[in-house]
Amino acid sequence: MKATSHTITTDVVIIGGGLGGVAAALAVVRSGRRAVLTDEFAWLGGQLTSQAVPPDEHKWVERFGVTASYRALREGIRDYYRDNYPLTAEARLNPRLNPGAGLVSKLCHEPRVAAAVIERMLAPHRSSGRLVVLQPYVAIAAEHHDGTVSSVTVTRVGSHRADADTITITAPYILDATETGELLPLTGTDYVTGAEARSETHEPSAPASAQPDNVQAITWCFAFDHTDGDNTIDRPADYDFWRSYEPPFWGDRLLSFTAPNPRTLTPEKRTMVVNPALVDGRDSDQSLSGGDSDLWMFRRILARSNFTPGAYDSDIVVANWPMLDYLEASILDNADAATHLEAARQLSLSYFYWLQTEAPRPDGGAGWPGLRLRGDVLGTPDGLAQAPYIRESRRIRALTTIVEQDISVASRGTAGPATFDKSVGVGMYRIDLHPSTGGDNYIDVECSPFEIPLGALIPSSTSNLIAASKNIGTTHITNGAYRLHPVEWNIGESAGHLAVFCLEGGTTPRAVHDDDHLTSDFQEHLQAAGIEIHWPEILGY
Repeated sequence: MKATSHTITTDVVIIGGGLGGVAAALAVVRSGRRAVLTDEFAWLGGQLTSQAVPPDEHKWVERFGVTASYRALREGIRDYYRDNYPLTAEARLNPRLNPGAGLVSKLCHEPRVAAAVIERMLAPHRSSGRLVVLQPYVAIAAEHHDGTVSSVTVTRVGSHRADADTITITAPYILDATETGELLPLTGTDYVTGAEARSETHEPSAPASAQPDNVQAITWCFAFDHTDGDNTIDRPADYDFWRSYEPPFWGDRLLSFTAPNPRTLTPEKRTMVVNPALVDGRDSDQSLSGGDSDLWMFRRILARSNFTPGAYDSDIVVANWPMLDYLEASILDNADAATHLEAARQLSLSYFYWLQTEAPRPDGGAGWPGLRLRGDVLGTPDGLAQAPYIRESRRIRALTTIVEQDISVASRGTAGPATFDKSVGVGMYRIDLHPSTGGDNYIDVECSPFEIPLGALIPSSTSNLIAASKNIGTTHITNGAYRLHPVEWNIGESAGHLAVFCLEGGTTPRAVHDDDHLTSDFQEHLQAAGIEIHWPEILGY
């Protein structure tokens, strides 16, 4: 095949089609501007879809604390089930339908449903031509000079040098919405990875010295159900390695039902009750518990009792469990990243094989050979998600860096809202860091409802690049709170609006930040678009 190359000129280019990228694209095109959105995977939506993680959200999500467009996404998912699935009458009439009745979220659902709803939200703008979506494409280069990025070049995933399909995209504003901050090194934007030194951030939970390779574990999720018969997969190539692998603080081998309690760090044994008879009646409430005491119900994405009798023979579950956290190395700025990504896949396959063959059952037996990988639910041939779940990205050196003291209840001495003068959104989650590649156990800190400062989206060194995902000006510690689904969406949406505001006003992100009047005008713009920028008087957890 002959190599092809061409150029697209637009108003805003958004590299990365996760939740931040999708929200940014919607903000741009709904404002009447043009955008190009790229992603390397088959499904847009990132952690919600291609990474197969049901939404981690705060306890007030059904009432306030998310943007209007994120709320539309959530309700669109519920409507998709009402329109297309054989729900029971009770489930269909439930305004707070939770299809999976999982304990991690008030809206546990199949990733492909979210992908379909996202496509529906974007469809009219693709038809109008204001939005161009390039899939599967990754950024490979960027032209930049004196702190200004003039273009980004992307190539089709799987292309070889001889037949490369490359596109150079030029735009006044560049948004990095990738999962790992891929544009930052390509554009010469100053960034940080891993844990900062306590002497730099003064954070109580920071290490004494900087640890750039110490990041939260990635996880390669998978989906499964249970049927009669033997569905045992081939023994994974690395099974013997993972079968004997035991982190020093774990309390057992990784291939077990034991893992540390994130809040006490005490090793605890989980249960897994396959296809419990009834939907558990508890509501997801992260202020009370992480919800992972029973692995089946933790991230169940389809509970058969929500549907008409006989429609489904089994629940469907997503495995995003502590035992799948890959602790061997960071994939950021690592020449061996591909090796470690494959090792993370091997860990997940090994855990599933262990479940099928060796896991202790409540009846005293070993293994559930009837467990079946459901790649069809995730859009893959092997049952694993299209992409690994990325918890921590490269992060910009920003005009504002959010530190633990800004949002920690213990550091602030109050659980009331943590405010910033130049807020562009809100979020809430505990400061929740999974075990890390540097050998750390969980870091789990009580957190105040927080705001998203404008300066955290703006790099100190690049004038027209805006952070639109988990790559904003957080630290290793505070990223643990700002990395979740609705916060990433809010970050991306505000980043998209910032680009439009600058285009319309002939100004720059830094100028908007530095001028109080411009900041106020921008905040009014955000509020008119349905973005909450302050919390009511509530208490964090």
